[in-house]
Amino acid sequence: MADIVQSVESALMPIVVNINTYLSNYILVFMLLGVGLWYSFKTKFVQIRCFGEGMKSVFGNLSLKGGKQESGMSSFQALATAIAAQVGTGNIVGASGAILTGGPGAIFWMWVIAFFGMATIYAEATLALQTRKVDKDGTIHGGPVYYITTAFKGGFGKFLAGFFAVAIILALGFMGCMVQSNSIGSTFSTAFGVPGWIVGAVLVVICGFIFLGGVQRLASVTEKVVPIMAAIFLAGGLIVLIIRIKYLPATIGMIFQYAFQPQAIIGGGFGYAIKIAISQGAKRGLFSNEAGMGSTPHAHALANVKEPHEQGVVAMVGVFIDTFVVLTLNALVVISTLYTAGGPLAEMGAAAASTTINKTNLAQTAFGVAFGEGAGNMFVAICLFFFAFSTILSWNMFGKINMIYLFGKKSAAIYSVIGLVFVFMGTLMSNDLVWELSDMFNNLMVIPNALALFALTSMVLKSTHGVGIKK
Repeated sequence: MADIVQSVESALMPIVVNINTYLSNYILVFMLLGVGLWYSFKTKFVQIRCFGEGMKSVFGNLSLKGGKQESGMSSFQALATAIAAQVGTGNIVGASGAILTGGPGAIFWMWVIAFFGMATIYAEATLALQTRKVDKDGTIHGGPVYYITTAFKGGFGKFLAGFFAVAIILALGFMGCMVQSNSIGSTFSTAFGVPGWIVGAVLVVICGFIFLGGVQRLASVTEKVVPIMAAIFLAGGLIVLIIRIKYLPATIGMIFQYAFQPQAIIGGGFGYAIKIAISQGAKRGLFSNEAGMGSTPHAHALANVKEPHEQGVVAMVGVFIDTFVVLTLNALVVISTLYTAGGPLAEMGAAAASTTINKTNLAQTAFGVAFGEGAGNMFVAICLFFFAFSTILSWNMFGKINMIYLFGKKSAAIYSVIGLVFVFMGTLMSNDLVWELSDMFNNLMVIPNALALFALTSMVLKSTHGVGIKK
């Protein structure tokens, strides 16, 4: 059986890698930056003008007990669910993979993607609220499939919505959850020596219990888990940076230097190196903050707010926390401990580095430099468990919304069971293939979502009309 699985993986891997290379190098970067630039200028840089408003909305009356809503979620619960999806393995494993392949400069391009992505996610959140459907019993259905069919009428719209729905079910509900559980299993094996199948079994039991509780139980879990897990990781990261404080100037300098001189660490000509650095930043940035991918609008569509704009500015804060706080902190830890003078990867090219340490254990190695190998492994394993676990919960819900859109409410139970099977399988399968498959379907999701975002510009601007933007 193992030989069959291995042969299938060997056959699939080059095909999936080639598809991803084409999508990320020639389509993804241009679509993500294009949508972000478009809405940045159309909204007169809403991510700057209304950033303070978003921060005030999130932290002004912060509570980890939003209470049970009659339907949907409170604004903070919706944000917590979105951040639970955003802050997962993409921040730890994904950022590490970007640094290994694209060099430290890939982080700069992640920042660029995230900055413009804040305008993109504003548009996604407002459209999700404007186009959501509410059943007679109060059940709310919202997400890209609903604004895609608003943007494109008739058969073409149904085709794009169906394409998106299938892609997100595979990308997040199935393959994405495999990525999350795979990373949990791998780090737990390194830190505690726990076999992957045991980790998978525990995850299935816990996730199954929450899945059965529906939106309200999920909201109750994410609004508590997300702030706590972020605080623990930030505290650990700041301790490492204090220990390595003398290396911080060199660390920051490397991010900017290798963003514009990537050939010095990646090798090859400038054109090749800059393409790798930017594409890795875009690909991993997408997987991390999910702006433009069409995933988090499912959570924001459930927010109980008076105006779509209110949740739009809250959604921007989610991207900021994900990329400019959590991901950046992890990147600074990795670069300051491993790539600066005396580090195990100092002056080592990206290709050589990737043969020395892989993206799964890079963060553990980095924290181990400061905390000691055993403590570093354990710290990252525990943080990654909460990050990836909360992501599994949110992604399962996003996939379920689209499953119901395609096949009706009766399909939800079947979907949940299949999703749990994939969670378990993720702890057993090859890490590289799981990541590549998830990347491929993530990339495919962007295409119909971005087309709808461009088409519905006037609808987005209606939400911003009251805050200084002309129609």
